[in-house]
Amino acid sequence: MIALLEEAHGELAGCIAKHQTEEALGLLQQCQEGAMQIGTLIEGSEGEGTEEVHELEAYCEQVFRIHEDISAGMGCNMKQEGKRLGKHLVRVANGIRNALPSQKEVVFLPYKASMWDSLETVWRRADADPDCKAYVIPIPYYDKNTDGSFRERHYELGDFPADVPVVRYEDYDFEQRHPEAVYIHNPYDGLNIVTSVDPKFYSDKLKEVTDELVYIPYFVLMEIDPDNPEALKGITHFCTTPGVIHADRVIVQSEEMKRAYVNVLSQAYGEHTRKLWEDKIEGSGSPKVERVLSLKAEDFELPEGWKKVADKPDGSRKKIIFYNTGIAALLDQREKMLDKIERNLQVFRENQETVALLWRPHPLIEATIDSMLPALWKKYCHIVEEYRKEAWGIYDDSPNMDRAIAISDAYYGDMSSIVWLYQKTGKPIMIQNADV
Repeated sequence: MIALLEEAHGELAGCIAKHQTEEALGLLQQCQEGAMQIGTLIEGSEGEGTEEVHELEAYCEQVFRIHEDISAGMGCNMKQEGKRLGKHLVRVANGIRNALPSQKEVVFLPYKASMWDSLETVWRRADADPDCKAYVIPIPYYDKNTDGSFRERHYELGDFPADVPVVRYEDYDFEQRHPEAVYIHNPYDGLNIVTSVDPKFYSDKLKEVTDELVYIPYFVLMEIDPDNPEALKGITHFCTTPGVIHADRVIVQSEEMKRAYVNVLSQAYGEHTRKLWEDKIEGSGSPKVERVLSLKAEDFELPEGWKKVADKPDGSRKKIIFYNTGIAALLDQREKMLDKIERNLQVFRENQETVALLWRPHPLIEATIDSMLPALWKKYCHIVEEYRKEAWGIYDDSPNMDRAIAISDAYYGDMSSIVWLYQKTGKPIMIQNADV
């Protein structure tokens, strides 16, 4: 704002030299309003009586006097007046730079609490930085009908960890506060056929209210050869989402994955854009992996219902199997996959004395079935209801996937991004096959 005032002084001198009285008076009024805005900002942060505000008051008095002289037809020596005005602004700028505390304001916009782990470690570092003010602002999202229209609205404000202070999105004025950085983990905007965040939080709109839009994927992908054309085809839909295109920075899981993203995007938008993607995308690692590597089973207290399933009569703990059912496999196999799930549950039921099953479906699996596979809805609901009612196994629909990873002894289920994350723990993994 100070730079704009200095620019206005130059335009003002030109108007006075050309005897453009109305234009000069209009510029002086804008200078007065701009200085008052700066003063209001400083008082809102630091209270009244600062040296910077006194300098701005002196600046406004001089602007008012120049306005009066020009209005009265007395003319103005803008060379001299400009120097005096400039001195006031230099003192204000130096005071802001050297005397007033400067905190960077950073906003994190998760939409599903179960995906918070993709942003959490970044937020914790920002929150611990005395030069940074970090806000966690969960945003609403909608299930979608088959025609793309919005259906049920979800807002998971109360589902985040107790030590994460959350702010309601209605209580934060993005345009007024214009945070230095905004972090997102949903890149799809309106392209996801199952869910959508509220359109006011689409990446193209967020880009207008921050200096830096940062996208970190909520998933971890299987590492691929970034020079293999067939492998690149398999991840193209992850690389060309609106969030990737609109973000100022994209942080992916590895340097190899960065190369893959850059190659895909350079093919899609032309080789002349390669430098743009190389500068934008960083391969510094996924916060999800950082979080998983820090997990310990003893850090999690199991709910009483879970203990009844997981503990043997002698107090020792059974082997816990993390059973993950995902969206892609269900869309591909449909009823055959539901039959597979039923068979699996029967096997684990028969072996419940030695093995505890922790079934954790993908958080969006019910919305996906309801929207895209309505013919399977009743059967799926029946399977879940019977499993939960009989209570011989654990059903985990909580937003905390970390707990399932930490307390389990092995992974069984569909191929998904969780597999590549779970692999970091060094525990055994088996992928289910609906044909077996």
